[in-house]
Amino acid sequence: MQQLPELGAFRVGLAHLFIQHTSASLALNENADPTVRQDMERHFNALAPEDAPYFVHTYEGPDDMPAHIKAVLLGSSLTVPVKDGRFHLGTWQGIYLCEHRNRGGSRRLVVTVHGE
Repeated sequence: MQQLPELGAFRVGLAHLFIQHTSASLALNENADPTVRQDMERHFNALAPEDAPYFVHTYEGPDDMPAHIKAVLLGSSLTVPVKDGRFHLGTWQGIYLCEHRNRGGSRRLVVTVHGE
C-alpha cells in the first residue's frame, strides 16, 4: 500500500483507522460493484436530506447537518485484521472513506497498527 508502507512490516496484527472529521466517515462494505456505493449514497441522502425544514445547524450550508447525521450513523473508526503486510479483508470487502459534504476538503486519517 503506497499510503501506508509501514503495514508491510506486520505479519499479523490489527489496524485501527480513525477519521478526524465530523462530516465524513469510514465504512466496510462490498467493493466489487460500484452500484453498491451509488445505492448507499441514495439511501443516506433519503435518510438525511439536504434542506430539511427541521434542521437548525445549517451554518455551513444545506449539507451541513445531513453530513453530521450520516457520519454518526456510519462511524468514525474501523478495526481491520492485518495478515502478511496487508489488510485481511473478505473477497468483496473494501474500506470506504465516505464524504458526506458536497464539497468536502482534504481529510486526515490516523492509522495505528499493532502486531508482529
